[in-house]
Amino acid sequence: MKLKVVYRKVSDYIRYDLKEIVLPSSLPDPPHVVKRRKLTWHERFLVLKEASRLYAASWVRDIGPELRPNDYKKQGDAEPKKQAKETENEPSVLEDLAVAARGGMETLRPALHRLYMTRASHYKDALASFIKGYHEGLQQVMQSKAESEAPADESDKSKKTT
Repeated sequence: MKLKVVYRKVSDYIRYDLKEIVLPSSLPDPPHVVKRRKLTWHERFLVLKEASRLYAASWVRDIGPELRPNDYKKQGDAEPKKQAKETENEPSVLEDLAVAARGGMETLRPALHRLYMTRASHYKDALASFIKGYHEGLQQVMQSKAESEAPADESDKSKKTT
């Protein structure tokens, strides 16, 4: 008899208490929450099919027709000239970053590096231009000071000699 009681208590401990200690359950749902039924395999397949269709459509929309090389139309002689003129224009910085951001970190890092290097070169050029202009202005001031002092020195010399 005692063996059965001990066995039952140990099995209950393992079945309920130990499981709750090792893997604690979350709080139960509030009473107003209605649980959904489980989906059948066919319904799961339909959900997966629709989700994959939407995912693929989002990539097509994000990539756009200009970045899909296999989806081009054969064009006449007049069309490539127009297209060549359009491709000569570089995309704006914002468009470049938007396309790079869609590509993930691998494409975003070089685009950001290019942006910062461009900004750094512009700052460097602007600073060099400012310094050059500052030196020119300083030389003009020094020349005008030298010219204004030179006649005064000559008049002082002429007064002393007479």
